[in-house]
Amino acid sequence: MTAELGEASLMVNLLAAYADRPEPRSVAVVGNQPLPPDPRRAKAIDACDLVIRVNGFVVDEPGGPETVGSRVHVVVFNRAVRATKHVFRDYRKRLYLLVEPGRMHWEPEDIPGWWPGDLGYVPVPNREVVLPLSDALGLPSREQGLWSTTGTLAAWIARTSFPHANLILSGFSFIDDPNQTHWEHAAGDSCIVGPEHQIAAEGRLLDSWTKTGETELLR
Repeated sequence: MTAELGEASLMVNLLAAYADRPEPRSVAVVGNQPLPPDPRRAKAIDACDLVIRVNGFVVDEPGGPETVGSRVHVVVFNRAVRATKHVFRDYRKRLYLLVEPGRMHWEPEDIPGWWPGDLGYVPVPNREVVLPLSDALGLPSREQGLWSTTGTLAAWIARTSFPHANLILSGFSFIDDPNQTHWEHAAGDSCIVGPEHQIAAEGRLLDSWTKTGETELLR
């Protein structure tokens, strides 16, 4: 499962460069499920050597409830991201990974007009990263417009890039609710679950990791 060659190894090196240590011993991937305040959860996320957040994420505000922590090393996003005020804050200090599985079928290459002009990004390679995840989920992404959510892809990047690190997952609602048809986001908005996703399969995969002893789900 470890990404070791070509573009994928470059991405792993970049992830390591943005982490607190070259070989992170702990990684957190935080999805956008609304969660109640929990100081233990927030502190566990912020204590990780590498914190990855997804799309239109939120972080804890100074003086506000401790819920999902405030540290951000990496942002994994797609072209349809609904940017919150947190997404581009301190963007010169973060790594931005663009997932674009739709490029295998119909997605354009153009960057949105609101994208900061001095911010670069790293495309997540479909062949080395996205398709192996699709194979693990049983999704025919090569032939059909089916692929994982950005959150699961972020978790896959973390798990395969640093297979010996302790992994914390939080904010993944489909692990407990695989039949939902709409997402509720911590930012306060909602949208449908895209027809390109099979979230029940994603939930089973992530839940299986929690049985290994190296992955913890913080609800």
